[in-house]
Amino acid sequence: MTYCGHCGEDLASGDHARCRDRLTMEPPRFCTHCRRRMVVQVVPRGWSARCVEHGVLTG
Repeated sequence: MTYCGHCGEDLASGDHARCRDRLTMEPPRFCTHCRRRMVVQVVPRGWSARCVEHGVLTG
């Protein structure tokens, strides 16, 4: 199952167009693999998001 990085809900349930729009400007808050809330750090040159189970994403 894959989850939305913005709201954490299952991508198969509902419309996530607004979430996709927000993710173009904001880092993901939820892991798309396990739905855990991630630790997010925003810096002037980008961001990093860390999931306890799946590691670090950067952007």
